[in-house]
Amino acid sequence: MKKNLKRIAIVAMVAMVIAACKKNQESAQTEPQETVKNADKVLQYIKDLGFPASSIVDNGSEFVVEEDILFPKNMQIPADGVGTKIEQYYTGSIVNATKKLNIRIFVDPSMTSMSSEINSAIAQWNGVPNSTLRFSIVTTAPYDILIKDEALAASPGFVTCGQAQFPSGGSAGALVRINKSAIAGNSFAQRARTICHEFGHCISFRHTNWSAQGESTATNVPGVPGTDASSLMNGGQCNSGATVLSQKDKDATAALY
Repeated sequence: MKKNLKRIAIVAMVAMVIAACKKNQESAQTEPQETVKNADKVLQYIKDLGFPASSIVDNGSEFVVEEDILFPKNMQIPADGVGTKIEQYYTGSIVNATKKLNIRIFVDPSMTSMSSEINSAIAQWNGVPNSTLRFSIVTTAPYDILIKDEALAASPGFVTCGQAQFPSGGSAGALVRINKSAIAGNSFAQRARTICHEFGHCISFRHTNWSAQGESTATNVPGVPGTDASSLMNGGQCNSGATVLSQKDKDATAALY
């Protein structure tokens, strides 16, 4: 009898181990599939926003669009897809009413040498009339945006000076990468401009010159129509673009925030 009980116990333990292994195998198979499914949705979301497929680069855990806009493959896609659609054109997904009042920026040690440029960029966004949008610098977690130095890949004839994420789930885009070596030789105003531009992406602004960038569609911020050669959010101008927010940039910020 004792022998039988012992055998039964051993059989039960083996069965449990097999079941656990099977469950782990299923989990290992399911998680990548879910990741792939979300990545597919993110890719479709990018296309729905009007970005041409030729501008989308698969960079492992994220998609990079037009050299400086980041879409993490695990990002939360707005519930309404493109939603209110697509600075003066934006993504339709903005920082929510609570978080916009204090968007916390953590400056990675790799970027402390450009603290003055970061402060200048923050002052521009915080100084927009009729806007409650506010950025601040924090020295510890929690924070909303991490800004760090990173050597960014360049395409032929084009240097990537910075990259940033769009908002997701009511929070500001969580990451800004600045290619310090690429902008080191620029004037102070142009270095600050690059940082200010990337912060603009973090709060939903797209490139104002979207059509010239090859995008198929974009929707104006309500009440702020038309092109704007003076916009700081024009793309492809990291060492030659406007260094201050244009009137339309400010109007668009006030309209959204």
